[in-house]
Amino acid sequence: MRSRGSQNRLSGYSSFGSRVSALMLAMLATMSTIYVAGRLWQDAENRAYLMEQLEKRTTQGQSAASVDDTLKIIECREQRKKLSSLEMQLSAAKQESFVTKRLPGNGRKQPTKKVLAVIGIMTTFGRKKNRNAIRKAWMPTDTAMKTLADQKGITVRFVIGKSANRGDSLDKEIETESSQTDDFIILDNQVEAPEEKAKKIKSFFIYAVDKWDAEFYLKANDDVYVNVDALGGVLTSYLDKPRVYIGCMKSGEVFSDPTHQWHEPDWWKFGDGRSYFRHASSDVYVISKALAQFISINRHILRTYAHDDVSTGSWFIGLDVMHVDERSFCCSSSSTGALCAAV
Repeated sequence: MRSRGSQNRLSGYSSFGSRVSALMLAMLATMSTIYVAGRLWQDAENRAYLMEQLEKRTTQGQSAASVDDTLKIIECREQRKKLSSLEMQLSAAKQESFVTKRLPGNGRKQPTKKVLAVIGIMTTFGRKKNRNAIRKAWMPTDTAMKTLADQKGITVRFVIGKSANRGDSLDKEIETESSQTDDFIILDNQVEAPEEKAKKIKSFFIYAVDKWDAEFYLKANDDVYVNVDALGGVLTSYLDKPRVYIGCMKSGEVFSDPTHQWHEPDWWKFGDGRSYFRHASSDVYVISKALAQFISINRHILRTYAHDDVSTGSWFIGLDVMHVDERSFCCSSSSTGALCAAV
């Protein structure tokens, strides 16, 4: 049997333990209360701050973007990316079938003629003699220009930008000549300068693919004579190729010396061998509609190099593109090719 003293001691210990437990629970409850109160106070502060910012934006005429609005913006950007991809796929699909098929009775009129090619002749200020020589040699003028477009589906235009000093005598001379001949593409947002050649080529493709629904887009220099009949024969043989890049293919050395005529500031990007990838010579080359559309869609992220032909070739690296080394596009004063000749 336990003595009365032992029972008293056990009873005392039990009471003491109960008091400790109650004290611990009270402390935990107090800490929890402080934590919750702190969080509520912080949330209240955050809400007050957000309301203050919202009021400021509203009074300043700015629209507040909620979380839902932000998510919608992000979703729209993703949809734009998907749309660009679908546009490329649609373009390729149209190219595969050449002429878009339409169901009878759909209420839409089928075009009677397709544009086979748009030729952009790159020219610049002070080259009127070259332009007149081309007009006499192979580029039709007046009614003959319309006949070439109607009968053979080929449109030819000189391409030039604007003077760095907008509206000066250089611009006015071109505007006067253009009003007389009506055979210019004047790129309003493109500065005409030697260092801008690559950007000018890109601007031409963007302009041309927006204005003409052609199967091919051709770039030529204003010192090259083109056999339009031979060109038509070459192009029609590639109508079933949706992504084709045709020209006199070459490579060549990359020059890092700043004093060299063909200096490439980004020479280090071309590897230890310092050799360009295969690309078409600048004299004359052709790209199909799908590639021109690709350039137009991705205009803001396609960079340019020192040389326009290298720049164009770089845009197709990594794409599923058919590179055609067409030797008749190799223009030179001694060329026996049937398509072009340099003068």
